[in-house]
Amino acid sequence: MERIHYTKPSITELEIGYATDAVSYGWGARCYEYIERFEGLFCDHLGVAHGIATSSCTGALHMGLAALGVGPGDEVILADINWIATLAPIKHLGATPVLVDIDPESWCIDPREAKNAITSKTKAIIATHLYGNLCDMQRLQQIADQHDIALIEDAAEAIGSVYQGRSAGSMGRFGVFSFHGTKTLTTGEGGMFVTDDPKLYEKVLTLSNHGRGRGETRQFWPETVGFKYKMSNVQAAIGCGQMERIEELVGRKREIFQRYQKELSGRINPLVMNVENEGDLNSYWMPTLILPENIKRGSVLAALSDNNIDGRVFFWPLSVVLNNKNHDGNINSYNLYSRGVNLPSYYDMSDSDVSMVSEVILSELL
Repeated sequence: MERIHYTKPSITELEIGYATDAVSYGWGARCYEYIERFEGLFCDHLGVAHGIATSSCTGALHMGLAALGVGPGDEVILADINWIATLAPIKHLGATPVLVDIDPESWCIDPREAKNAITSKTKAIIATHLYGNLCDMQRLQQIADQHDIALIEDAAEAIGSVYQGRSAGSMGRFGVFSFHGTKTLTTGEGGMFVTDDPKLYEKVLTLSNHGRGRGETRQFWPETVGFKYKMSNVQAAIGCGQMERIEELVGRKREIFQRYQKELSGRINPLVMNVENEGDLNSYWMPTLILPENIKRGSVLAALSDNNIDGRVFFWPLSVVLNNKNHDGNINSYNLYSRGVNLPSYYDMSDSDVSMVSEVILSELL
């Protein structure tokens, strides 16, 4: 049978048409046309004022942190369960990442642990919306306001998720997104910086163009040393097509997750998967199952592989990745990561594919 991949993009004639136009005519005076259009479509969808398309989510985060003045001697708090990309810009800027435990239900940063980790050196808290799950933004914002620090949203995995009526990525001092080939909305590689703060936007806009301010009349004259994290016009053209399909792309993710729930409910007790709290909407970028403690994850992944199905492990705690040892206080991070399995989920995946994945998993559990 054809392999069931853990994820792959949905590219139609719409995206191909835009990309072809960009390749054929998107040069010279039109070299930023699709970039600007993509930024506008994305900001309109999120309900934010400003957006800058970037070559990666990591680059967007790097520039945002730099614009906030994060540097040596500063601390930035983030969840121990994260991909290394969230931590890397902190280190690149010479600041110190402070890793705290996750909430056992959302798998996102625990506000209580974030609050307890604040010191006089804390510059920001990064709220990563893991696998489409949502952080407790209300509580985190209260904490950030109380201590006069920035709250940043890493929404790389959460396009389409909505927290109490507001889109993931639109609530913090700034938000960042990923359009990697594995994401619900893709440009192959790419990212986006978004904010409602006009002064911060101008700082990042300048940094994004090698430090050249947009009001500068002298050619090739930077006001500071900046970055080069631009998205290409061709990538943005693909993004424009994806944005026109965003509702159906997210909708299909939700349908697949609900199919998994239907297949596994009543057969795994308790069934622990991505959570969707009342008033929220989870985009379920990566449907994830937390296995019972008596089940070895390796055997489940091996069974999936034997049946030509991809499975993916939960993110490692960064404290293990960086230090090769447990962070004793992060109990939930260490309890969950070794039992988490990301399940296949992509637009063209059929209901029968979901049933096949579910049956293989159940054969190892029951």
